[in-house]
Amino acid sequence: MATVLVTGANRGIGLEFCRQLKARGDHVIAVCRNSNPELDALGVQVETGVDVGSDEQVAELAKRLAGVPIDMLINNAGIMRGESLENMDFGQIRLQFEINSLGPLRVTTNLLPNLSSGSKVGIITSRMGSIADNTSGSRYGYRMSKAAVNMAGVSLSHDLKARGISVGILHPGFVRTDMTGNNGMIDVSESVRGLVARMDELTLNTSGTFWHTNGEVLPW
Repeated sequence: MATVLVTGANRGIGLEFCRQLKARGDHVIAVCRNSNPELDALGVQVETGVDVGSDEQVAELAKRLAGVPIDMLINNAGIMRGESLENMDFGQIRLQFEINSLGPLRVTTNLLPNLSSGSKVGIITSRMGSIADNTSGSRYGYRMSKAAVNMAGVSLSHDLKARGISVGILHPGFVRTDMTGNNGMIDVSESVRGLVARMDELTLNTSGTFWHTNGEVLPW
């Protein structure tokens, strides 16, 4: 039985990660700011009061989990805002960097003592962070923050390789969740099945690769 930690676990992709991983027999640590009845009903270990944008709250989580081995760390927590050239909100752009870019780095570095050779780190990003794939512009904060976390994931893949820890950089697809206003091209259950498969097949040799949930390698 593997121990898997999932951030942003109380809704959408994070909640579905918890559901599917619990169903297959993993011990799931669900990390979120606030729980809800749907998450509580899964019977997983819920750690609340954790905003991945807060140095203090993430450090406190690390203290709570001191000595707990983690086989798979899923950095899923994220936010999306909608800046355009005509409607630029730099405060919201900064917030997206804090959560989407620094959040996964903050969580991963604080939980490094819990990881060991064979552990895996997943970063749920977006192809909207791909420079080559940007054909429509807009969404400045989201695109920039996801491009930044992609870079962080590649750096982590190099820095953690000697420790035997692999890093997956994963695009979930255009998923029907609250974040997308329930618009999208793929249901959350299908998306997460693919994401779990990508993490299961991740090795040190493929560490640092930017994957679509369907297994396609994406351009930077």
